[in-house]
Amino acid sequence: MRNALGLMLASVAAAVAIAGVWFWTSSPRADVAAPQTVAAREAERLPATSAAKPAPARENDVEITAALSTRIPEKPPAPAAPAMPKTACANADALGVSRIVEVDTTGGPGFGFDHFKQLDFLADKEVVLTFDDGPWPVNTPAVLKALADECTKAVFFPIGKHATYHPAILKQVAAAGHSVGAHTWSHVNLNGKKMTEQQVKEEVEKGFSAVKLALGAPPSPFFRFPQLQHNPAAMAHLASRNVAIFSCDLDSFDFKAKDATQIVNNVMTKVDKQGKGIILMHDFQKHTAEALPTLLRRLKAGGYKVVQMKAKAPLQTLAEYDEGLVKEMKLPSVGSRPVGNVVQTVSE
Repeated sequence: MRNALGLMLASVAAAVAIAGVWFWTSSPRADVAAPQTVAAREAERLPATSAAKPAPARENDVEITAALSTRIPEKPPAPAAPAMPKTACANADALGVSRIVEVDTTGGPGFGFDHFKQLDFLADKEVVLTFDDGPWPVNTPAVLKALADECTKAVFFPIGKHATYHPAILKQVAAAGHSVGAHTWSHVNLNGKKMTEQQVKEEVEKGFSAVKLALGAPPSPFFRFPQLQHNPAAMAHLASRNVAIFSCDLDSFDFKAKDATQIVNNVMTKVDKQGKGIILMHDFQKHTAEALPTLLRRLKAGGYKVVQMKAKAPLQTLAEYDEGLVKEMKLPSVGSRPVGNVVQTVSE
């Protein structure tokens, strides 16, 4: 009995001791340490929470940057302006211009197989449209309209006197984008026996000066001899002035035609035979103006394409002929004062 009672007492004492140790070592300190433990856990959660909030912003920043770099490249594409001339034509089936060639007129190159065979730059089914003897009322504007309706271009060789008679019409020619050269001052045959070298030079230079005066700008260094009569001295002079000389590949002989139909048939017969070429016509002639709309449609139907010829640089006319022409025409002299001293804005 004593042993059993002793064991019981020992068990109770051990339980009391264990409870005391738990009370003093675990419960009170756990209460004190609990805030620290919670604080530590909250401290761990806070960085995670604070990082989680700005994370979308950083992701958005990356997405925007990528979008900007895609939409705004470092080198933006070239503007589409060069393609505009093709879409500007109201006529969807227009003859148009197949290509534009720039002519370096250094040394006075010659074009047109009737007289010059060195420069064969046209491919099969290519033509160049050229017009002589203008500008002239009614006829030249009618030619310009026909060309505009087909959105195509030509080279014009005006007579100097005609340019001074009708400068507004010649300005229309240039404004339409055609090349404007010269065809002498008075359409005299430069190969005539009575023509001196000085007279030949004057006919050439005065013609160019007259075109410049009418246009208010330098002409193209393109020249065609009246009647295609090429004078050796004149050719040497033109070469020294870096002016290209134009003959032709086929002559329309429109000045001999009885009507527009004859002109169309004449040109088409020749061009179909040769397959290409520089075509000589006259915007001075009434029948030519009448024939041109039909002729351009026939060229289109025949598969022909127009090549536009432009000069690399304009011609610098000679001051002595510019000044001499102004005096001869009794035009008022132009003052040398700056425009700001002459015209001032006083109200807007």
